[in-house]
Formats: sequence, structure tokens, C-alpha cells
Amino acid sequence: MSETRRNRTATKSLATRDEASLNPIHGSENPPERDLFFGSTLQTAPESLTYVYNGIYIGIVARSSTTSDVFNAIAEAHRREILDVLITGEKAVGTIVNDLSMSQPQVSKHLRVLSDVGLVKCRADGRRRLYRLDHDHLRPLHDWLEKYEQTWNGRLDRMDDYLNDLQRKEGLQ
Repeated sequence: MSETRRNRTATKSLATRDEASLNPIHGSENPPERDLFFGSTLQTAPESLTYVYNGIYIGIVARSSTTSDVFNAIAEAHRREILDVLITGEKAVGTIVNDLSMSQPQVSKHLRVLSDVGLVKCRADGRRRLYRLDHDHLRPLHDWLEKYEQTWNGRLDRMDDYLNDLQRKEGLQ
């Protein structure tokens, strides 16, 4: 085998090995399926697929907008942290940044989402923007969680009664 051909073969096998290590379908029992996604047969993405990362194509997944309602807005952990910081009262963006050790653009982005769904109110104080919770918009979340709170309280009360009965029975023996 010539030196050039050997180098091409070695390079090709390394590239194939690298692609296989990035392949989430790697190890599948259906090699033709793997070739469909990662082989040379797929030169361009079909219109119904979207390029994501490392040559992997996935179907378009419908997502609910984070600004559509309170539940979607608080689904993100950083936004819940911001709400926790604002429980103590009105705060400037810089104070929230310092309290959470997040970047200012990141905090501003999350505050905008929270503001869009009405969970926080903003007011200008000179050059600063001060944010506070809007308790009226937290009401739907509270009302929804209240049903679960009542259920859990009932279960915990029954467990407490059961444990008291066990202690009483042990005391009689």
C-alpha cells in the first residue's frame, strides 16, 4: 500500500471513529438507520428537519413560549431564583446580579420574561430600574398549588394519626 493511500485510510478511519463517538444512535442495532443520519447519504437536511449540532438533524419540536403564562415563565430555575430575591422587596438589577452571581444581561433577560407575564413590575428611579413582585399575578399559581397543599396536608395528618396510634399501642404493651 502506498504511503499516501495509507495516510488517507488512517485519516478516514479516525474521522469515522470520531463521528461514531459523537453519534447518539451509535451502538444501535440498526446500522442502516445510523447511516441515514450520519452517513454520506445525507448531504442536505430535508425541509422538515433542523440542524442542531455536529451534523445531527432532528425534527422540529413545538415549544410553548416562555412568555405565554406564569407556569412557563417560572419553569426556568434562574427565574425562580430571581423571584426568591424579590420576595424581600424592591431591588435594582445590579443588586439582583450581585445576589445571584449572574451576569447583568442574563438577569435582564429573565426579568423581561417575568415582566412580560406580569410577575414583576418595573419602575424607573433615575438611571436605575427597580423591580418588585406583582402579587396579583402570582394568584393563579398560588390557587393551583393550594389544591396540592391541601392534599399533602391531609396525607401528613393521616400519617401523624397513624404514628400516634402506633405509639399508643406500644405504650400499652
